[in-house]
Amino acid sequence: MDTTKEPVASPTTPPTVPPTAPPTTSTRRLPGSLWIWVLVPLLLLGAVLAYFVRTGGGLTELAGPPLERITIERITLPEPGVIQVMVVNDGPQEVTIPQVQVDDAYWEYSADPSNTIPRFGRATFTIPYPWVPDETHVVRLITSLGVTFDGEIAAAVETPALSQNLFWHFGLVGFYVGIVPILLGLLWYPVMRRMGRQAMNFVLALTIGLLTYLAIGTWLDALEFAAELPVFWQGAPLVLLVALLTLGVLLAVGARDKRVTRTPLQVSYLIALGIGLHNLGEGLAIGAAYALGEAALGTFLVLGFTLHNITEGVGIAAPLVREQPRFSHFVLLALLAGAPAILGAWIGGFAFSPLWATIFLAVGIGAIVQVIWEVGKLMMHDSQRFQQPLLNWVNLSGVVVGVAVMFFTAFLVKF
Repeated sequence: MDTTKEPVASPTTPPTVPPTAPPTTSTRRLPGSLWIWVLVPLLLLGAVLAYFVRTGGGLTELAGPPLERITIERITLPEPGVIQVMVVNDGPQEVTIPQVQVDDAYWEYSADPSNTIPRFGRATFTIPYPWVPDETHVVRLITSLGVTFDGEIAAAVETPALSQNLFWHFGLVGFYVGIVPILLGLLWYPVMRRMGRQAMNFVLALTIGLLTYLAIGTWLDALEFAAELPVFWQGAPLVLLVALLTLGVLLAVGARDKRVTRTPLQVSYLIALGIGLHNLGEGLAIGAAYALGEAALGTFLVLGFTLHNITEGVGIAAPLVREQPRFSHFVLLALLAGAPAILGAWIGGFAFSPLWATIFLAVGIGAIVQVIWEVGKLMMHDSQRFQQPLLNWVNLSGVVVGVAVMFFTAFLVKF
């Protein structure tokens, strides 16, 4: 008798499932007939818009007079007896300017390329007028419909032309404002190295306070320049979008490899970069003040910004207290944070542009916010290492003191 038995599968053994091929993905293309349905709505939309423009939607009887609008971008005095007015048409239609007044008197002029300015077009009006040095003059442009646009010359001073002498003088002003106070602030580095852990957390928190104030101040400065832009540039949204784009790019670059953390020296360079973009705006303000003949204001701004910026060197040196960087790094950090003030003074004195000033300052906002994030991460890692809360009285007081220092020293530069 055969006692062998058939092998019985264990009840716990899962049944064998034949392997299946991995699913394949294929790219499906739209057939030609569907492309027609993609284009048809767009073509119909264009036809509707063209019909509305042609007929006015049946509301032509209610249409008012044409809307005229121009923006006076800049008024310069290139030489004695000559006034130049740069304008841009930011209205919905072309504008013709047949008459010009200076100090309520009609005056001859020439327009380049024409006194009829198309939408988004620009023109320069040259007026041979015997302006008086240091006096106030008002230029009025009158359109064909009688709409007036005024521009004021607060103190008539010949607009500086690019020369070697003025080039070095504006550069020296930027050096006083940017590099000198940063270097003086970095001189506190040996003292900071002898501080304890709690004291250094206080200094890092103070740095966040300084940068927070700088971010807010840069935002307000950017909005001031944006207000001078033609309407079609949409100044305030432009500032916000450029700042967010800058912040997003910097965060994306820093997040390429989460396993790699930034060194304290890298954080110091980021702080210097953010401060440098802010100091670019300060240089623009000083250069423009001198170019507009407001020499007293320019001198006042130089003194105020110099005293105001000395605390920025402390913020740059704060992440380095546990390190021993080479002396050359301190020089590079001072140049990165302070040299943009020189560039700003040159641009403001010789070729000021509200558009570029707005964009530069908006980039500075995004960079400063990203630096606040990086310094905050340094403090967070330290608090996790010692199992202490990030928000404590030491850190909070450091932030408050940093904001207060910048706020009260700003009294020297607000007017």
